[in-house]
Amino acid sequence: MGLLYDKQQLDEQLEILPKWQQEAFQSFSSMIADTNTYPCVPARQGFLANHLRFLFAGDPNKESTVKQLADALREYSDCSRNAGNYTSLAVFFQTSKEIRNRYAEADYRELFWSILNHVTAFDEAAWPKDIPTDPAHHKWEFCFHGEPYFAFCATPAHHQRKSRHFPFFLMAFQPRWVFAEMNESTAFGRKMKSIIRKRLTDYDGIPGHPDLKWYGQEDNHEWRQYFLNDDDTSPNNCPFQRMKSKLTTFF
Repeated sequence: MGLLYDKQQLDEQLEILPKWQQEAFQSFSSMIADTNTYPCVPARQGFLANHLRFLFAGDPNKESTVKQLADALREYSDCSRNAGNYTSLAVFFQTSKEIRNRYAEADYRELFWSILNHVTAFDEAAWPKDIPTDPAHHKWEFCFHGEPYFAFCATPAHHQRKSRHFPFFLMAFQPRWVFAEMNESTAFGRKMKSIIRKRLTDYDGIPGHPDLKWYGQEDNHEWRQYFLNDDDTSPNNCPFQRMKSKLTTFF
């Protein structure tokens, strides 16, 4: 059996999983499917249509967990194109009460980038030739196993932006090909953007973060959207350093 689950498997097997995994998936289900208010319409459609894949990862501060994530990303890269048009990989990390009690938003931000930096050291594939390696370039995207991904993070420390709050440390990876028909050059993409942005404002109760822009725009940097701050600020420089070898920990 592989590392990944789909919704159908979890609906059938959830009761035999560890309690924290049950809580994580139930929280995700309640957030994304039980109401019509969740901002990301494609993600909701993907969940209901069984296009999403799920990983229950260990302690996010452990190297063994990062290796687990690397193995899962390889597995997902090999199967994602058969999963459905609205697929993505959602990763629930085993987030202890100690982490949740002690970590502020800035700690989770550092942890998120530490994991991305460290997991790339397990990537044996070449970086895609059509994706710049410099995060300052407007067409840069995180890549693994030859696949460009939009990465997303939600944490227990986010409170103002409800769309970035989750009771466990959560990362998600959405293949760039999913956005092929969902961009500024298509009527469908422009309409979907308008719908999502309105729902996002309604859901969060505050205006959308100024870093939310289209992939490929010359004033856009995808890395800024991966981890959105609760307020409107963002780091000056991208923390991603490909092939970084040391995982940052906080205890």
